[in-house]
Amino acid sequence: MEGDWHRGTSRVRLRDVTIAVLVVFCLGVINFAAHKAVLESGHPMLAQVPWLLKPLGGRASLLVEFVMLLGALLMVSAGSQGWALLYLVYSLVNGVAAWLIVTERL
Repeated sequence: MEGDWHRGTSRVRLRDVTIAVLVVFCLGVINFAAHKAVLESGHPMLAQVPWLLKPLGGRASLLVEFVMLLGALLMVSAGSQGWALLYLVYSLVNGVAAWLIVTERL
């Protein structure tokens, strides 16, 4: 009986981790799209951060975005659900900032 309970708990945990990984991955895709939109917007503010945009043909900032996504995915896949929430908050802030920049409200 106790063994069945443990296996059931493992399945629930695996399902929760899988869902969290999928959510973080989808948020990462959205973050990359928002990031690309900002880079292509030609906003004057982009000229103020050349140290992040010049290396790798102007795509170093996308590398930073990838490293953040990879770190969040690794932590969430290890079972740390707090990282999924942290990445969600980051994505919300990132989305609002991208919207402000692309619509030239900032």
